[in-house]
Amino acid sequence: MNFAKCLKKSSMALAGSAIALAIPFSLVAASDTSPAPSDAFDLGFWKITLPTDRNNDKKPDDISVSELQGFTHSDFFFLDDEGRLVFAAPNKAPTTANSTNTRSELRQMLRGTNTRIGTHEPGNNFAVEARKSSDKFGAVGGKLEATLRVDHVSTNAGDPSKRPAFSAVVGQIHALKYKSTRSGFGYGNEPIKIYYKKFPEHETGSVFWTYERNLAKDDPNRSDLAVPVFGYTWDNDEDPGANGIALGEDFSYTINVHRNTMYLTFHNERLGTIQQTRSLIRGADAKDNPYAYGGDSLYFKAGIYNQCSTRTGTSSWYAGCPGTGDWEQDKADGNYAQASFSHLAVGPSTPPE
Repeated sequence: MNFAKCLKKSSMALAGSAIALAIPFSLVAASDTSPAPSDAFDLGFWKITLPTDRNNDKKPDDISVSELQGFTHSDFFFLDDEGRLVFAAPNKAPTTANSTNTRSELRQMLRGTNTRIGTHEPGNNFAVEARKSSDKFGAVGGKLEATLRVDHVSTNAGDPSKRPAFSAVVGQIHALKYKSTRSGFGYGNEPIKIYYKKFPEHETGSVFWTYERNLAKDDPNRSDLAVPVFGYTWDNDEDPGANGIALGEDFSYTINVHRNTMYLTFHNERLGTIQQTRSLIRGADAKDNPYAYGGDSLYFKAGIYNQCSTRTGTSSWYAGCPGTGDWEQDKADGNYAQASFSHLAVGPSTPPE
């Protein structure tokens, strides 16, 4: 099923159904006087994971595509006074099974509201053109466009030297995990994560992206290769100054996976436009999977993925960031991440200009 077919089916389903939510506590459906994000943004092909646990199962809450229409959360997912879509996530909250980081993050759902297609089935995900049976996927390639500003990243970290300290991810492509990885794919890695990182004492922060070598979790070469955009990467602790992006300053990104290549465009009114590319069917270097992500099932994610984990330990991902689990307290203490989007759109890929 292609993207256009999914779009048509999803639009028909949404137009012909009345969606009612029965969500307790702070998870509420928007009223007529409180516009919902779906009133201003097309959320017909997204679900969201929130840093909440409404049924006390110690897992973050997932709000489905149909539930998301007309849905808002006053703390973590809402429209601000300027009509921007706000995502927020405290340092301490329930996390997904394979992560120690909290998130208020959308997950692309190419099936729209057609739940007869499973979340992990090809029809709900995209692939590169070279992948075997790529025509069975919901789309071949795809494009994610966003304009946003990062409002806040955690100002505290137990170990400020750890790479993820003071940072958040605002967009990514994720690969599905397969039950069997004998094909050399299905490790559940990320060909791109777009980071914003700002040290508390710095004037501005850095925007950069990472490519994860597509290898098994226990492979010592499985690591992220960082590419600078505005400012530095996470390995440079200097203040980027005028070359960086300040909190509250707009920038945009486009991830355009066309045929077998990932075309990236970043823009800031002050710093201009930067374009970069990365093949998704040839390894990034000699240590990478030689076919990169050529055999994977892929999907976009966007929002705020707080990288300031409260976990401590020897892992480079555990920054030991403080948090109480009480949102009002953690917000007052600066122990959270937040971004506001003025534009967010997902759709078919386009040929590079």
